[in-house]
Amino acid sequence: MTSEASSGSRRPRSGMLRRRSPEEDSTVLIDVAPEAEKGHTYGSTAPTSEQSGHREAAGGVGSPSKPRVDFVLVWEEDLRLGRQQGGAGRDETDTRGAWRETFLDNLRAAGLHVDQRAVQGENGAVHYVLLRAPWAVLCYYAEDLRLKLPLQELPNQASNWSAGLLAWLGLPNILLEDVPDVPPEYYSCPFKVSKLSRFLGSDDQENFFTSTERHQILFAILAKTPYGHEKKGLCGIDQLLAEGVFSAAFPLHDGPFRTPPEGPQAPGRTQRQVLFRYWARWSQWNKYQPLDHVRRYFGEKVAFYFAWLGFYTGWLLPAAAVGTLVFLAGCFLVFSDIPTSCAAAPTTLRCARSAWTAPSGCCPVPAPWPREHSAGRGAQGSHASHSRARPRPQAGRLFDHGGTVFFSAFMALWAVLLLEYWKRQSATLAYRWGCSDYEDIEERPRPQFAASAPTTAPNPVTGEDEPYFPERSRVRRVLAGSTVVVMMVAVVVVCLVSVILYRAIMAILVSRSNNTLLAAWASRIASFTGSVVNLVFILVLSKIYVALAHILTRWEMHRTQTKFEDAFTLKVFIFQFVNFYSSPIYIAFFKGRFVGHPGNYHTLFGVRNEECAAGGCLIELAQELLVIMVGKQIINNVQEILVPKLQGWWQKFRLRSKKRKAGASEAVGQAPWEADYELLPCEGLFDEYLEMVLQFGFVTIFVAACPLAPLFALLNNWVEIRLDARKFVCEHRRPVAERAQDIGIWSHILAGIAHLAVVSNAFLLAFSSDFLPRAYYRWTRAPDLRGFVNFTLARAPPAFASAHNRTCRYQAFREDDGQYSPTYWNLLAIRLAFVIVFEHVVFSIGRILDLLVPDIPESVEVKVKREYYLAKQALAENEALSGTNGAKDNYSQSSERSLGPQPTLPGGGQASQVPSL
Repeated sequence: MTSEASSGSRRPRSGMLRRRSPEEDSTVLIDVAPEAEKGHTYGSTAPTSEQSGHREAAGGVGSPSKPRVDFVLVWEEDLRLGRQQGGAGRDETDTRGAWRETFLDNLRAAGLHVDQRAVQGENGAVHYVLLRAPWAVLCYYAEDLRLKLPLQELPNQASNWSAGLLAWLGLPNILLEDVPDVPPEYYSCPFKVSKLSRFLGSDDQENFFTSTERHQILFAILAKTPYGHEKKGLCGIDQLLAEGVFSAAFPLHDGPFRTPPEGPQAPGRTQRQVLFRYWARWSQWNKYQPLDHVRRYFGEKVAFYFAWLGFYTGWLLPAAAVGTLVFLAGCFLVFSDIPTSCAAAPTTLRCARSAWTAPSGCCPVPAPWPREHSAGRGAQGSHASHSRARPRPQAGRLFDHGGTVFFSAFMALWAVLLLEYWKRQSATLAYRWGCSDYEDIEERPRPQFAASAPTTAPNPVTGEDEPYFPERSRVRRVLAGSTVVVMMVAVVVVCLVSVILYRAIMAILVSRSNNTLLAAWASRIASFTGSVVNLVFILVLSKIYVALAHILTRWEMHRTQTKFEDAFTLKVFIFQFVNFYSSPIYIAFFKGRFVGHPGNYHTLFGVRNEECAAGGCLIELAQELLVIMVGKQIINNVQEILVPKLQGWWQKFRLRSKKRKAGASEAVGQAPWEADYELLPCEGLFDEYLEMVLQFGFVTIFVAACPLAPLFALLNNWVEIRLDARKFVCEHRRPVAERAQDIGIWSHILAGIAHLAVVSNAFLLAFSSDFLPRAYYRWTRAPDLRGFVNFTLARAPPAFASAHNRTCRYQAFREDDGQYSPTYWNLLAIRLAFVIVFEHVVFSIGRILDLLVPDIPESVEVKVKREYYLAKQALAENEALSGTNGAKDNYSQSSERSLGPQPTLPGGGQASQVPSL
C-alpha cells in the first residue's frame, strides 16, 4: 500500500497517480522528516528555525507551535442512536465506520498528516479530522495538477472603465475606495519540481504555496482517494459525504471576519477581515468590488461570478433610466389618450365577455359573465347579458404606446453591447488571473470520471494517458437524458394548461358573486391568483428537476468538471426556462387568439377559451411578469436572509449544547475548526447564476410589456451583491478555491436569450400591442384617432342578433357573418412586415456592433503575443544549449560516482543543477 523512503517517511501512493520516472525530473521530491511520524502531530517540513520564520498573511490556522491545518473532515457520533439500533442499523453503522477508517488510512498512505480531535458530549461526540500536506506531497500534486505559480511579480493592472471615464471628465468618483493589501500580479507558469528555484518564494517552504493552492491540492487528494473498490464508485470525499460517512469537509477560514478591538490597523487585518470591511458590509453598496481580493481568497470561479454580477448590475443603470422614462411617458398618455377616454365610448351594446373595469370611474361597469362561460354550456349558453361597448381602459396605455417600440429596440441593442463588452472584461480578467488556457490544457479529468472510465487514451493536447470514455456511448446517454428532459418539459406544459383552466373556472365563479365589486374584478382576480398558483408550481417542480438533472449528468460521464457543470446547467436551464416563461409566453402570444365569435365560441375541455381583460394582454403580461419576477426576487432574498440565520442558529445551538452537556467551558474558547463547523455549508454558485440569468430573460424577452423590469432588477442586484458577499464571508464555510476560465456555458445561454428577445419583442409589438392598429387607423382614417374603438369592434352575426332580439359588438376585425375582414388581412400583412423589418434592423445593428467591438482588448492581445514570443525564444535557447548541458550532465554523473552523493538541502532535496526555464 505504501512506498517507504530511505528516511522512513511515507511517499505519495503510487496507485493514485502515475509516478514519474527519474528522467522526467532532475531533482527528487523532498522527503518528510522522520521526526514527523515520531513525535509531532502535524509532522515537520523544515528545521525549527525555518518554521518560526515569516508566514503568509493568508496562511491557514497555525503558529510555530501549532502548524497550519489545510483541510478539516467532520463526523458526528450519536451514542443514543447506537443503543437503539437493531441488527441492520448496527451493520450500516459498522460499514460506515470501516469505510471511514479505510479512507483515513489511504490518506496517510498518500503522505498526508492526519490528526483526530473529538468533542465529547453526554449522548454523542463530534470528531474533527485535521489534515495537513507536507512539502513533498504539495510539490508532487502541484505538478500533477499543473498549478500555475509565480515567476516574476508585476504591478497590479486592475482598471475600471467608469473610473477612467470619470477621471477623464474630471468628476469625483464616489465608487472608488482604496483597499489595503492589494494582491500583486505575476508572470506564472505550471509548476515543475525540476524548476523549483525559478519560482518566487521557493526558499520559504512554509509559505511557498498559498492557502488556496494548498486547499486545491488537499481537495484533489480527497476527491480521488478510494475507500473501497473504485469501479463500484467507492471513491472520493463527495461520495462519503453523500453516504453520511462524514458530515462535512471544508478548508478553514482565515480567522474571524470581524477585526479584534486591539488591532484596528489595516495591515493587521487578515484577508477575510479585509473582505468583510471593504466588500461584505451593507455600507459598501456604492463601492467597486475588490475582485482581486475575492479571487485570492475564494478562487477564480467565485471571482468570475461576482465580476459578472457587478458588470451586469452596472449596465442595468442606463436600461433602468430609459425604462423609467418610457413608463413616465405612458403615465402621461393615460390622461391624454383620446381612444381610452370615456367621452369617446360608443353606445352600442357589447357582446358578453369577461368583465371590464371602469377607467377613472366615469364609464359604467358592465354586467358579469353570462352562463355561457360555465363548463358544459360552452358556446350554446345564454347570451342575454350584455354591456355597453366601451374603450380599452386607460391602464393599458401605461405600457402600450410608441415609446415601447423604441425601448424594445434599445434593450435588444443593450443586450448585444452588454455581452460584447463582457467578453472583453472576461478575457482581461482571465489573462490577469492566469487562467486563459485552463479548460484546454490545465484542467484534469474529474475523479468520479477517472474511477468509472473503462479505458485510457492519450490526451490530444498534452499527450498524456488519461481515463477515457467512448464518445459514442456518451452520445447515447445524452440522448436518453434528453428524452427525460422532454418528459419533464411536458409536465410543465400540463401544469400550464391546469393554470389556464383554473383561471377560466375562477373567473366564472367570482363573476357570479353577489358582490358587485368582486364580479367587476373577476378577470383580474382570476389572473392574479392564477399567477400565484403558477409561481407555486414553478418552485415545487424546480426542486424535483434539479435533483433529477444531477443524476442524469453523472450518468452521462463527462470528462472534466467544467463539461459536467455545463451539461448540468443546460439541462436545468431548459427546464427552468419553460417553467418560468411558459405562463408569460401563453399570455403574450396565445391568450385571446382562439376565442371565436358570438354564436361560435371555442372551448377547451368544455370551458370557453380565455380572453384578454380590460387594457389588453400587455397589461396582463406586465402583471404576470411583476408577480413572477418581483415575487421570486422577494422570496429568494427573504430566504437568503432569514433561512441562513435560522439554520446557523440551530447549528450553533445544537453543537454548543453538546459541549455544555459534556461540561466544557466556553471561556476556554473555540478551536477554529469548531467555529467553522458551526457555519453553513457552501452550496455553490449554480442557484446564484440561474437567478441572474432568469432575471436577464425577464428584463429582455418581455421588456415591451414591462419597461420597469430593468429598474426592479437593478434594485434587486444592489441587494444581491452584498447579500451574496456576506454569505461567502460571514455565514458559509470557506469553499474550496476552484479555477475557471470564464462563467462557462452561461455566456452562451445569455447570448441565446438576447437573440430570442429580439424575436419575442418583435412579435409582442406586432400582435399583442395596439401600436400597429393605431398607426394603421391614423394613416388611413383619422389622424386624431377619434372613432378608433368602433374601428376595432365587429358586429355580431345576424343569426346571433335575431336569436337574442338585439345586436351587439365584440372586439375583432370580422365581417357580419363572422369571417375575417379585409382590414384583418391588411393588418396581418403589416404585422408580419413589421416583425421582419424589426428583426433585420436590430440584428444588423447588433452584428455591426459585434464586429466593431473585438472580443479581446488589443492590450491583452499584445501581452499574449509578447508572452508567446518570449516562450519561443526561451525554447530556442534551450535547444541551442542542449548539447552543452548534456556534456555537463555527463561530467556531473561521473563526479557523483567518484565523490559520492550530493549534499542534502535543508528540505531534503539534492543540490543538483536546476536547468533554466
